[in-house]
Order: sequence, then C-alpha cells, then structure tokens
Amino acid sequence: MKPEFVDTHSHINFNIFKKEALVLMEKCLNEKIWLLNVGTEYNTSKKAVEYAKKFENGVYAAIGLHPLYVNTGVVDLKIDKSEFDSKESNLIFDYKKFKDFAFDKKVVAIGEIGLDYWYKPKTTGKKEIFKQKQKEIFIQQLDLAKELGLPVIIHCRLAFNDIFEVLKNYKGLKGVFHCFSGTLEETKKVLGSGFYIGFNGIIFKKDLDIVIKETPLNKMLLETDCPYLCPVKSNKNTPLNLKYICKKIAEIKKVSFDEIAKETTENAIKLFNLK
Repeated sequence: MKPEFVDTHSHINFNIFKKEALVLMEKCLNEKIWLLNVGTEYNTSKKAVEYAKKFENGVYAAIGLHPLYVNTGVVDLKIDKSEFDSKESNLIFDYKKFKDFAFDKKVVAIGEIGLDYWYKPKTTGKKEIFKQKQKEIFIQQLDLAKELGLPVIIHCRLAFNDIFEVLKNYKGLKGVFHCFSGTLEETKKVLGSGFYIGFNGIIFKKDLDIVIKETPLNKMLLETDCPYLCPVKSNKNTPLNLKYICKKIAEIKKVSFDEIAKETTENAIKLFNLK
C-alpha cells in the first residue's frame, strides 16, 4: 500500500529519539507516513540502516557525513548532543565503509552532504583551508553517489555558489536541496539543474512564499528535519507533523491539501526509488 506522505528528511536515528524510536516509526507507518532517516556521521548512518531493516517497507536510510562534522582543523567541531554523544561519534568519511553500507537495499540516498560555512574562521588563510576541506569530503561523497547510482541529499548553508561550482562536474546526478531557504534566483538555479527542493518547518520561520509559488509541484518534496524545525509548539518535531507543512504549502500555492500530499509523495517515491 502506497503512503499518503513521505517524510524525506527525518532523524529518528538520533539519540533524542532513542527510547521511542521504534514505537514512533510504527505509529508513522500506521498513519500512512513513510520516512527516510538521514545520517550525519558514521554511527547515525549505521543506526538509520539498522532501523530501516526492522521494517519490511516504509522506513529507509540515507548515509553520509554532514559538513559540520568535517574536521577541517581550523575550527572546533560543534557536536549536537541530541544527535550523538561525542564519545560515540565517528566523524571520518571512510569511502569503503560507507560504500559497504550503501549496498543494503534500504539505503536509498547519500546524505546529508554538502557545504556549511556558518562556523567559518575569520582569517582569510584559515577560511580557505576550512572551505577546501569541506569540499574534499563533499566531492568524495558525490563520487560515491555517482558510483552507486544513488541520489544525494544536499545540505547548503551560506555556500550556494560553491556547491554549484562542485556540482558542475556531476551532470546527471539526482537529488534534493533539503531545508531550502534560498533566494528566488537560487531556486531557479536548483530547478534548472534538475534537483528537487525540500520544504520543512523553516517555512514558518522565514518568508519563503515566493519560492514556494515558483517551485512546481513535480519538483517539490516534504520533510520535517525532525527533531528540528517543528511547525507547531512542541519540544520535539516528528514526521507526524508533516501535515502542517503540507497545509501551509497548499495555502500558499492555492491548491488542495490532497494535491500537495499526492504530488510530493509521488516525487519522493520516484527520486528515491521507494518500494
């Protein structure tokens, strides 16, 4: 049975959900919500795969090293304890180890990967080292996606031009710019490249109406990025809140809730080859 929604970017594989993860995922499936748990380093990627394998269908995994966890040697890494304890982390991108993961049929994407310049150093020399180190790991992960024929989930913060400069060498690669909050010009560039755009609770925090209006339904995905960016008052976001994002997008685009749900679900199934 096909789902009514697909949360294309969730993190129930994070520590914050440890005590309730399996129950929550079961509840999502009962509500006809499929979900894709996304890794941010080796162990959260491993956990995403382990969870996905516990369900026949409806729960999938993406594996990758988040740009914030690339050790550039010039800034201190900001460990989010809701994701994992620092003593439990593995912040190395080992091509072979991740490739071995990716052979599991429940792994449907490489992500989240990309560039994030939020915590960049102040001096020019260190800034260039910082950017180059992130780009090196980003390229390695794009190479893995290309080798395996998998789509990518791209994280981009203050690095749009650099990401597109890298992507020029990966024609034909498919994927999504997740948690999109770019300009109209950037939106058109993403769409022109064939990538999808992922919308989540950030649309309640930033005015992205024009971006949503200009994004055609056949290039739109829904996500929660849970436990972050909750669209309602709550201590913790979950895939069950996807309906609120769908409702707001429907209002902005002046189409029905059901049409948004149907189109974005079909897009997710197509991009990630969900079965």
